[in-house]
Amino acid sequence: TGLENHTSGSGFILLGFSELSSPQGLSFTVFLFIYLMILTGNSLIVLITVVDPSLHSPMYFFLRNLSFLEICYTSVTLPNMLLALLLADGSISFLGCAAQLYFLVWLGSIECLLLAAMAYDRYTAICDPLRYTLVMSRGLCTRLLLGSWMIVLPVQVGQTYQVFTLPFCASHHLHHFFCDVPPLLELACADIFWNQVVLYTIILGFIILPFSLIAISYIKIIRAVLKMPSALGRHKTFSTCFSHLGVVTLFYGSATVVYLKRHSRDSVDLDKYLALFYTVVTPMFNPLIYSLRNKEVRIALERLLWTKPCYRVP
Repeated sequence: TGLENHTSGSGFILLGFSELSSPQGLSFTVFLFIYLMILTGNSLIVLITVVDPSLHSPMYFFLRNLSFLEICYTSVTLPNMLLALLLADGSISFLGCAAQLYFLVWLGSIECLLLAAMAYDRYTAICDPLRYTLVMSRGLCTRLLLGSWMIVLPVQVGQTYQVFTLPFCASHHLHHFFCDVPPLLELACADIFWNQVVLYTIILGFIILPFSLIAISYIKIIRAVLKMPSALGRHKTFSTCFSHLGVVTLFYGSATVVYLKRHSRDSVDLDKYLALFYTVVTPMFNPLIYSLRNKEVRIALERLLWTKPCYRVP
């Protein structure tokens, strides 16, 4: 089998950004700083949306879970990349590569569905405000979240198994900084037609369809906002939606280009830099976008960081 053919080898070599002339020490420092920013910023979002009662609403329920997801998502790729830069060794075992691919595509697909759920929340709040609390109940929010996690699970198990039962008898050098489906398929020395069918079906279900639902939601939101008589009301509503739209644009824009465009040897460098947007840049800017553009989050953060405890004088 493909598994037996490959496990006799030493795994894969992740070439990362070896074409850059910058010292590895500098690259390690930059990516370590980014990873710490991601962990700190998203952890703060999770913390304040848990401890601050004013943020116990469906919108912040989804934001909390998005931030938690970003922490998990980046922890699949960045620690391994930092270790490779520190040791100047990009090797990864066969099973390690399979595990990295599975968790990456699993968590990435969940994020796509979660962003669609957040768009539905904003659509309901703006276009159907009188029924918002009834529609976006705790039960529905929980079902949307758990459904996102559970629907993706068997699909990505199947895709990962399908990829790693291929015979990899060509070069084991991956022109990427993590194990991903397109670069792995390029190394296979077998017919990958059905792998590509599965890949594009998953792209349709977990990228194109959620993005289409988000686009439809925001078209309706924009129509509703433009009908508001108050300019201040329009500005405030657009401001609350801008944060979510910014994250959606960064994440979907880069992921869609990477997975839908035609792959070739000439485009491997471009693919890597585009992948940085949805694996590193979006998780880094997510807490900044939501905290800087959202007054409620800023106030809650100030209360958490600067409010001194009151002690009763005996």
